[in-house]
Amino acid sequence: MGIFDKIKEKLSHEFIDIIEWLDYTDDTICHRFERYQNEIKNNAKLIVREGQTAVFINEGQLADVFTPGTYTLNTQNLPILTTLKGWKYGFDSPFKAEVYFVNTHLFTDEKWGTKSPITLNDERFGLVEIRAYGTYAFKISEPGKFIVDIVGTDNNFTNYEINEHLKSLIATRFTDTVGEANLPIELYAANTSELSETCKEVMQPEFQTVGISLEKFYIENVSMPEDLKKEIFEYSRIDKLDLNKLTQFKTAKAIEAAANQEGGTAGAGMGMGMGFVMAQQMGQMMGGMGNQVSQPGANSGPAAMGPPPIPAAVSYYYASNGQQNGPVSFEQLRALFANRTVNKDTLVWKAGMTNWKALQEVEELKAFLGGNTPPPLPTS
Repeated sequence: MGIFDKIKEKLSHEFIDIIEWLDYTDDTICHRFERYQNEIKNNAKLIVREGQTAVFINEGQLADVFTPGTYTLNTQNLPILTTLKGWKYGFDSPFKAEVYFVNTHLFTDEKWGTKSPITLNDERFGLVEIRAYGTYAFKISEPGKFIVDIVGTDNNFTNYEINEHLKSLIATRFTDTVGEANLPIELYAANTSELSETCKEVMQPEFQTVGISLEKFYIENVSMPEDLKKEIFEYSRIDKLDLNKLTQFKTAKAIEAAANQEGGTAGAGMGMGMGFVMAQQMGQMMGGMGNQVSQPGANSGPAAMGPPPIPAAVSYYYASNGQQNGPVSFEQLRALFANRTVNKDTLVWKAGMTNWKALQEVEELKAFLGGNTPPPLPTS
């Protein structure tokens, strides 16, 4: 073999005649075919496997894009590169171009979460904080745009690198979506499916601007502080139960707890209160029995008349979200004040009032606000 034959053989080995990429990983999104100083030979074979797209870049400019298949590289299937290179009459010599293989399969089970709590303003509970986390799935829909806008000159781009960008985008758009939804705080955790779909629709356009398609988005959990959970559960129970019965039940439980205390002013006072209540009840029972014994007949005169009828309970109406609600009893209104459904500025009305007034302006309702301790007894 002559010296020129050896030179030709050496040069032929430096020319690339097969371009392909075998992906042995599960996290690589984009891989640049390493040619170093080698040139691509005319009529070289390009092999693009299923789940891949090959992108040619010429001196930083996006050129031809190839979907799965086997290609013979010449001016017929490299129209953009031919234009960029100025091959008016075809080419026979090797050429240089960067070839990127983009993984187009679905990347699943990617994690996202809010790094900081999201502050919301709830009509009943005021400013509250929630956190959320979940999963999403994406794939590269426009490989050329993705390489130009995201990958750049990175020779091996993984989903870890893009996930940091995507998670920040998701957290920002999730915060905006939740804030604009303006739902009662307990409904965020109860409507994760609907909220997931809404968030996906909001985020999809921004993913597409960099050549990515957001295929799935799931909210797995929306959490809030434990004390807020207790308040919400309590409010839910009150909303479902008869308020009069609930008030009576809680009063009985408070009396029982105070009576079980060993000593102490509170226990003694509560015990005396129970005694007064029992004495009053016993007196009413005895009085009723006495009346029954002393009544000789139905027409025995004024002395034999029973007690006057019990006055009718006062009913109140209150305004909430621009709507009239009620009627409710005094105790029911007290319970609504306790669970923050109404407050001191809520407009209320009862029979005999000419206009609606703020709760704090109605004399008998001022007791809800506290500060109703009687003055000290006068000295002798």
